[in-house]
Amino acid sequence: MTDSLATVVDSAPPSTHQPPNDASRIDRAIDRARQALMQRQRPDGHWCFEFETDCTISSEYILMMHFIDEIDDVLQEKLARYIRLKQRLDTHGGWPLYHDGALDLSCTVKAYYALKAAGDSPDAPHMRRAREAILARGGAAKSNVFTRILLAMFGQVPWRAAPYVPVEIMLFPRWAPFHLDKVSYWARSTMVPLFILCTMKAKAKNPRAVGIAELFVTPPDEEKHYFATTTFVSKLFLVLDKVGRACDPLIPSSLRRKAIQKAEQWFLPRLNGEDGLGAIFPPMVNALEAMDLLGYAKDHPARATCLKSLQKLIVHRDDGTAYCQPCVSPVWDTGWAAIALLRASPDDATQAAVTRAMAWLAPLQELERKGDWAVQAPDLPPGGWAFQYANAYYPDLDDTAVVAALLHVAVSGTPREGMYRDRIERAADWLVGMQSANGGFAAFDRNNTHYHINEIPFADHGAMLDPPTEDVSGRVLAFLGILNRPQDKVVIERCLAYLRSTRLPDGSYWGRWGTNYIYGTWSVLAGLALAGQDMQQPWIRESVDWLIAKQHDDGGWGETNDTYFDPALRGTNDGVSTPHSTAWALLGLFAAGEHACDAAHRGVRWLLDHQQSAGEPEADLWYHPSFNAPGFPRVFFLKYHGYTAYFPLWALSRYRQLLANSRPTP
Repeated sequence: MTDSLATVVDSAPPSTHQPPNDASRIDRAIDRARQALMQRQRPDGHWCFEFETDCTISSEYILMMHFIDEIDDVLQEKLARYIRLKQRLDTHGGWPLYHDGALDLSCTVKAYYALKAAGDSPDAPHMRRAREAILARGGAAKSNVFTRILLAMFGQVPWRAAPYVPVEIMLFPRWAPFHLDKVSYWARSTMVPLFILCTMKAKAKNPRAVGIAELFVTPPDEEKHYFATTTFVSKLFLVLDKVGRACDPLIPSSLRRKAIQKAEQWFLPRLNGEDGLGAIFPPMVNALEAMDLLGYAKDHPARATCLKSLQKLIVHRDDGTAYCQPCVSPVWDTGWAAIALLRASPDDATQAAVTRAMAWLAPLQELERKGDWAVQAPDLPPGGWAFQYANAYYPDLDDTAVVAALLHVAVSGTPREGMYRDRIERAADWLVGMQSANGGFAAFDRNNTHYHINEIPFADHGAMLDPPTEDVSGRVLAFLGILNRPQDKVVIERCLAYLRSTRLPDGSYWGRWGTNYIYGTWSVLAGLALAGQDMQQPWIRESVDWLIAKQHDDGGWGETNDTYFDPALRGTNDGVSTPHSTAWALLGLFAAGEHACDAAHRGVRWLLDHQQSAGEPEADLWYHPSFNAPGFPRVFFLKYHGYTAYFPLWALSRYRQLLANSRPTP
């Protein structure tokens, strides 16, 4: 990414292996990818690629329209077409969480319900196939907590099938075992309006009276095993759950009103205009349904704006389908796209594209408002960037590190440095202040490590917390390393110690926000290199050797999301190479000084061989259908369409630059 990185890797000894012998082919591939990426830049300077997920979100959008009785039949049919196309009739008959994944029961239940609500007959072949698959796995009663809450609101299961989550939680003191400040931002923003829905036992309007009784093995009212407990803590929470239900009628109505009012007062200021509560789908839809339940008129500004924020997530496709994104990714896409272009070409058009991107990014930095993160860092001035167009309460460390690094590298030593230096320093100060006690960095909060919360019945998805992770820590380390401020020395040393402690025995690193160990290992290696570490240290070489060992026979790399269920699969994908994994692996090798090794040459050849020709999907951007990131490991996965646009381009540009820098000077 930077000249600082070049000083680390260019000192590596030369290899006897030869690079791809057609330098002009590399130049052409880079130029085609560069031009394709620049054509996707918006007039104001930013990029925003499609951000796809499994059919859960699109199914919930259909059911949301039935909940509030505002059904757009044209949109509903477009969403239904998309859902039908994603059903795996050739294998398990249901819907997976990612391309080529196994059937996911909860996703399949929601997809079936959404299609039935959209008018599909239960007797249609695809519906019969899905129903058989659901019943074979125990029926809809075995779906996850959030699915059962939705089914309870539609009257398909009794409310005892959902966990007891009274709105009075809003009144808990901060020292209580459970408090909003102790969970992740996404859980916090999702739960507050959900407290209202569950406490008031919301009932969907469901104007067409669509039900799914046929999806239950045991009649829902007779089912006795909605909750599974495996640990002492989970059993204890289940006992407390039952006690809470028994005591619920004793709660004074005045106390309940006070708690509901506090929940409203919490989420209304955070509605975030047309960007939505938390700028992610689950809180938005819960807020809309809560306002509907509380009697907000359809034309009430808060409710109407909330609905607009949901509508803006819809992607309409040329094939007559549509799907709902979980959120949008403009800051993330723009930061990485600009980094990829920064060294792709010195020509005026390319550098102008980078300049426009930085001008678009800079004012999105939050310098005034303190978000929820300030609970753990009350004296820390704000200075972060969010992932979306606007999300002032929830900037994230990963985006902040990427954008601030871009600004620093692009303007250092140039006349433009004064335009951005204060922003870069504010970002660095904010990141330093967000370091957790164990030395690592999380995505949105610091010290969000109350692991007992993942044992409560509500948390069967295991995604209630935002602890430090290896990939985010590597990214922050990379930025602090290239900034090289004396005052950050202790912070860097603590982060290095954290990364040493999280390295797996085979040398790989887990990837929280990208699939998976290849992503995590690249993120850490880049951070270590830019922090000035000796990349020949044995513990670092083990990570490099792991990457090389995972290269496929065809020269590429690939990794399945199944690794989040079975870590023994890490770094593998049944021999299927993907452009994003190959690019990440190459960038990891380059960080470690391995740009001249045989694995690097073979990986570059794979990218060259798999760049698509004009007329194919996502032409010149190495399109691949695989999902490349978890939203929440094991329960929710994502496809960043931009990852096949900018990461392969960056890898090829970096390779060309490193080879040029390592040639003897005439």
